[in-house]
Amino acid sequence: MNRKQRRAAPKLKVHMETAADLLTSGFRLHQSGRLTEAEACYRRVLSTHPNHPDALNLLGVVTHQTGRHDLAVEMLHRAIRQNGQNPGYFSNLGNVLYSQGKLDEAVAAYRHAIRLKPEFADAHSNLGVALKERGKFEEAIAAYRQAIKIDPMMAEAHINLGAALNEHDKHDEAVFTLRRAIRLKPDSAKAYYNLGVSLSKGGRLDEAIAAYHKAVSLKADFAEAHYNLGVAFKEIGELGESRKALERSIELAPMSTVSYRVLSDAKRFSSSDPHLAAMKKLARDIGSLSSEARIDLHFALAKAYDDVGDYEASFSQLLEGNSLKRQQITYDEVGAHSLFGHIQRSFTLERMRHNQGLGDPSNLPVFIIGMPRSGTTLIEQILASHPKVFGAGELGCLANEVARLLSSLGGAAVFPEAVFDIGTEKLRELGSSYVAAVRDLAATAERITDKMPLNFRFAGLIQLALPNARIIHVRRDPLDTCLSCFSKLFAEDQPYSYDLGELGRFYLAYAGLMDHWRRVLPPGVMLEIHYEDLITNVEIEARRAISHCGLEWSDVCLSFHENKRPVRTASAIQVRQPIYQNSVGRWRRYERQLRPLIDVLNANFQSG
Repeated sequence: MNRKQRRAAPKLKVHMETAADLLTSGFRLHQSGRLTEAEACYRRVLSTHPNHPDALNLLGVVTHQTGRHDLAVEMLHRAIRQNGQNPGYFSNLGNVLYSQGKLDEAVAAYRHAIRLKPEFADAHSNLGVALKERGKFEEAIAAYRQAIKIDPMMAEAHINLGAALNEHDKHDEAVFTLRRAIRLKPDSAKAYYNLGVSLSKGGRLDEAIAAYHKAVSLKADFAEAHYNLGVAFKEIGELGESRKALERSIELAPMSTVSYRVLSDAKRFSSSDPHLAAMKKLARDIGSLSSEARIDLHFALAKAYDDVGDYEASFSQLLEGNSLKRQQITYDEVGAHSLFGHIQRSFTLERMRHNQGLGDPSNLPVFIIGMPRSGTTLIEQILASHPKVFGAGELGCLANEVARLLSSLGGAAVFPEAVFDIGTEKLRELGSSYVAAVRDLAATAERITDKMPLNFRFAGLIQLALPNARIIHVRRDPLDTCLSCFSKLFAEDQPYSYDLGELGRFYLAYAGLMDHWRRVLPPGVMLEIHYEDLITNVEIEARRAISHCGLEWSDVCLSFHENKRPVRTASAIQVRQPIYQNSVGRWRRYERQLRPLIDVLNANFQSG
């Protein structure tokens, strides 16, 4: 009998993926950058195990990486509630909090991770990042060092340590650290970038430029490296290369208004300039920019409008930029002016005569003083072109030595009152310490210039501590000086320069103090040069300056604009050019807008 045979149904083999399988699959996808698929795996785990701590942790990481930071924090807190002894959970939480700008909470999370696992190198390194962002550089450096002690091969910790050392002005150590980072990770653009910063801050600009070039060769779209390259080229006078690098920075980061500001100093705008058009476009949406970016844009636009002859628009931009900057500054005007009065009452003619010849006898230092933007950089450039002179730029050595001396005398010692109580030995020590500090900059130079303009406060102290040092005071028309200050965003804050009234009053206080120094300094110590005379008769004034320094004349001083020495002041562009006179009387273009300044200055004297 034909009967259909019944076949038994095959037994199905059902593979039930466990939570561990899903987490493993998700983690592999995560590592390969397939974040959406990885997240799906983690969520499948949580659909059956809603309190699985590893799934919550990994979901927190992936949502953080995809920009959902609030959700990431929620997931990581849930993971920690399930397992509060896992240091990785706390470290990941710290990473998310850091990205949200919650720096104190991030620091707390990293510290908790370290308490659970003291040898957690990543947590130490990340703690350093958060501390550095908080401005706690010493603690950040300690955290990076601990990470490196645990894992000497951690290139990222070396890179971060180098950056923190830069912020702490430990540039030589930063260079050593970053070169070590490069040996560990030779393809790191970030390491070369930070090395460039270290070398630049240490005055080694040619090496810095090479480092920035390497950074952009490894990462062509590294906008910050192109920007720093442009700044470095500007400082050595390679203006074409500077513009090229800054323009590339702008291409990569069109919202980077600081690049526009630096570029504006390195070029002259026309009304059809595409960069001017781009800045105008940014200005139409200026509310979307940070305060710092707005300030940079205002100063850049002011320069551009001045170039094209729209002085009304230019000054309007200056008012906006200076007003914003002034809001960021704490300036004790009463205290600043009071100090000048104390100086005049302390450094009397009788006291100056009584304390003559007590300091260090070195004739190495030449101090160039005056108001910022008065021509001090031009005088230094002329002097530094002499084969026996090293131009050191704006040094903080003197102020540092004064502070160190006062500190050694105890908390009650203050400048200027303490100067005449310290005794001969301390006065000579102050001069000797200053000479030793600047001698390290140029071992063979016969003269070293220090053109910190505000050293005009210390002219009397300079003469007592260094009686054979020379002082050159550069003077410029008061209104041109003040307008030039008002037109610049200084790298180092000049807190009095962002309000026309405060600027005028500071100028009067400065002028009053200089009148005092003329009365009490011995003849021949201080040479005064008028900027307007200098640019009209450059050789005559240059010869006076060289002679004042006790040196024979050298014709190379007249080719100062060809000198490739680094110049790091707001006048870096101008001193690369032959003498020009179109800056004289510039204030007249803005006479109506400068009325608040003119009124202040007219309270004491009439200008030009």
